[in-house]
Amino acid sequence: MALPAAQLQHLERRLREERERLLRPLREFTESEAERDIDEPAGNLSKVPQHPADLGTDTQNRELEATLATRRSSDLAEIDAALERLTRSPEQFGMDEQTGEPIPFERLDVIPWARSNVTTASE
Repeated sequence: MALPAAQLQHLERRLREERERLLRPLREFTESEAERDIDEPAGNLSKVPQHPADLGTDTQNRELEATLATRRSSDLAEIDAALERLTRSPEQFGMDEQTGEPIPFERLDVIPWARSNVTTASE
């Protein structure tokens, strides 16, 4: 059973909101990494920590930021795929890809890129 047009419009709006929510910090991360790449080869020592523990903390923070960026990129790809599915075949949007059963609108409202009724670890 296809979702009504009003619900499809709502879900498209939610997908675009989520896309923008993920893009903001991803852009910030990319810009800060580009800045760091420019500063380090230039020998700018102002960002070098004075204590070895500070270096460890900085490394841990960069790794955490990179992990979050990877997760956001993955979610962004799922959102883009959902927008493509919504555009390509709106009558099939919101159907479980494995069973063909409708995904509850309440679930789609929370995770509009959901492909099934089953919650996965990445959601």
